[in-house]
Parts: sequence; structure tokens; C-alpha cells
Amino acid sequence: MKLERFKAIFITIMSAAFAYLGVLAVPVFALVALNFTDYITGIVASKYRQEHVTSYKGIRGICKKIGMWILIGVGWLMDRMIIYAGQYIGLDIKIPFVIATVVAVWLICNEIISILENLLDIGVAMPPFLMPLAKAIKGQVEDKTKLE
Repeated sequence: MKLERFKAIFITIMSAAFAYLGVLAVPVFALVALNFTDYITGIVASKYRQEHVTSYKGIRGICKKIGMWILIGVGWLMDRMIIYAGQYIGLDIKIPFVIATVVAVWLICNEIISILENLLDIGVAMPPFLMPLAKAIKGQVEDKTKLE
């Protein structure tokens, strides 16, 4: 009975999150998973890099992850301001999370590159196309969003 109740609560929370976040939901949940994966692989890789893990380095890594989420929040705020300004001048903008989604995708690319670097340092064999592909995707996000 408890498992059924847990499942119902979990499904309700996830449904509400997806309903609110819309297009931003998948990048947000992917980034959460990648944040944890990068942190763990970074700790493991530090042993192979002959680095000593300290609480300072651990806290610094966590602060960087928090900074990523602040960047998504800034993107969300910019999205809100664009929609607000559009309503003020009579435009009905329908896409709610454009900037926040692009920021999240860029951060996902950074996390993937970092995870791949950690895995290389650990000694995991990697297909030769994987790192260049991750960097190319990040580059495309950067190129498509350049303001000139």
C-alpha cells in the first residue's frame, strides 16, 4: 500500500513539474542527472589524476553546480521579462522558456564534456567520435545564439 501511495505522489509531482516546465522539463531533469554524474566521476577521476580531494574542492564543485542553476534562473527571468514586455506592447508570446532552455542545453553540453574528460582520466575506453561530437554540439548552441 505504501509503495502505491509513493508512486501516486511521485507521478503527481512529476506531472506537475512537466506541466509547468514544458519544453524546459527534459533539459532540467537531464541536467540534474548529469550534475550528480559529473560530481561523482570527478571525485573518482581525482584519484587517477593524483589529486587530493579536499572539502574545499568539494564545496567549490557544489557551488559551481549551484551557479549553473542560477544561470538557468537568470534565463527564466529573462524569458519572463520578454513575455512581460511583449504583453505591454501588445504581443502575445507563446513560447515560455526559450532562453532558459538554451542555457540548460549549453550547460548539459558542458557537463557531458566534463563527464567524458573524467572517464578518460579514469581510463575508460572511449569512441573517438564522442568528445568531438559533444564539443561540436556545444559549439552549435553557441553559434546559433550569437548576437552580432
